[in-house]
Amino acid sequence: MTFTGLLGQAPPVVVLGTAGIILLVVLGFLAFFAKFFWLWIQCVMTGANVRIWDLAGMWFRKVDQRTIVRAKIMAVQAGLTDQEVPVKALEAHYLAGGNVMQVIRALIAARKSKIIRLSFREATAIDLAGRDVLEAVQTSVYPKVIDCPPRGSTRPSLDAVAKDGIQLKVRARVTVRANLQQVIGGAMEETIIARVGEGIVSAIGSSEDHKVVLKNPDLISKAVLAKRLDSQTAFEIVSIDIADIDVGENIGARLIAALKETVPFCPSLGECQTTLSHPASTSHRSLSPEEKNLLNIDEALLRISCGIEPTDWLIHQFRECLQKIG
Repeated sequence: MTFTGLLGQAPPVVVLGTAGIILLVVLGFLAFFAKFFWLWIQCVMTGANVRIWDLAGMWFRKVDQRTIVRAKIMAVQAGLTDQEVPVKALEAHYLAGGNVMQVIRALIAARKSKIIRLSFREATAIDLAGRDVLEAVQTSVYPKVIDCPPRGSTRPSLDAVAKDGIQLKVRARVTVRANLQQVIGGAMEETIIARVGEGIVSAIGSSEDHKVVLKNPDLISKAVLAKRLDSQTAFEIVSIDIADIDVGENIGARLIAALKETVPFCPSLGECQTTLSHPASTSHRSLSPEEKNLLNIDEALLRISCGIEPTDWLIHQFRECLQKIG
């Protein structure tokens, strides 16, 4: 016997109740999918390839459908294929707490640059690592400049002393490009600033004469670049430019002045009292620069003639004076 026949034999109340239930189910089904209808139409019109069943599944999984649809449409319009940006992968990244829109913008920027290869997997990994993946891509295309020391630092310059005892105050600008392969786990700007600062101080400290540095500041840049200070960082150093260099203090002269009350300056050897002397301008002043170099005598060299004072007292005096002059 057919279903129609059964209905024909059933009481009118049963027939109406059954029809009402079927109608409610159909209306509920239509109402449920109506909330996704306009999003689905957008996907169809743009070729985003997101089915209405996918949208319903996102609702059950508590995924923001609008974010996924918008991201997918942006990707398709930019020429990214379904294989490159799968819908399921977008959902997974959203559920993992990632910034879906930022990842898509980064992928589009990388594609438009035509010089950067960045996969969806790499972009999501960078994003989940807490790094700004879009900024990383932009820095790869357009290098950024880092001030050394950084702006707002308590130290306005990098201070270093050449071998002739003259202090130089330097400010540098470091141009860097993001290294996408090292963004995850690579050291950031603070490390670049610290390494470059250390390299500049070391380069100046190894210079025989501060005048050479003043005349050829690019010697510092070349010496620092040769050390490959960007190793294990998220950046590649493009260039190091000395923005400003000034002459500071004569550290040797400051030490002599600081010790004058306890350790007097003497042009040659003293008696039983500890004294300081400056060989380059006193006992060896008649020698030529070449002869002084052979003897390792430069403007920074001070000679200490220890007397009969207690050792602890002398150590205390020198330590206190060195702290005063920095």
